Amino acid sequence: MHKYLNSYVRVVDRVSDYVGIVAMYLIFLMVGILLVDAVTRNVLEIPLHWGIEAAQFTLAAYYFMGGAMTIKNDDHVRMDLFYGEFTPRKKDWMDLATIGCLLFYLVVMLIGSISSLQYAIETNETRFSMWNPSMIPIKILMVCCCVLMILQTISMIIKHITGLRGKEKVV
Repeated sequence: MHKYLNSYVRVVDRVSDYVGIVAMYLIFLMVGILLVDAVTRNVLEIPLHWGIEAAQFTLAAYYFMGGAMTIKNDDHVRMDLFYGEFTPRKKDWMDLATIGCLLFYLVVMLIGSISSLQYAIETNETRFSMWNPSMIPIKILMVCCCVLMILQTISMIIKHITGLRGKEKVV
């Protein structure tokens, strides 16, 4: 069983890293979009109707795609009043309690994002703007990233449980 858990953790961690790295490069894409928009609007006096919205979609993709890597690397915000003084065993217990809350939140978010995606597909939802882009691609990305964050959260649960059992940490 330990071999399967190890494989699961390794695969999910690797996928989270790859998706997170792609997300990091989205910042450069967003900066490029905003730069093109600023130059065409202010220098060439040709306003682009898609620039700001494309940057907003890129930023949303950045947040969604970076979630799993943030969970994996333990880079999220934590109130460290007492946590730093805890023993590794107490930290595992505390992390399991907070991860339970996170898992509940992510499942609720996944249910909502699936519902939102279904609505977007049924109504062919678009933004109400001059560019009028479809909302379906960003909502598909949102659902996929919620699933990946849930898988990464389960990976973290496995790591903390093996830590509590005193066995070799799953890596």
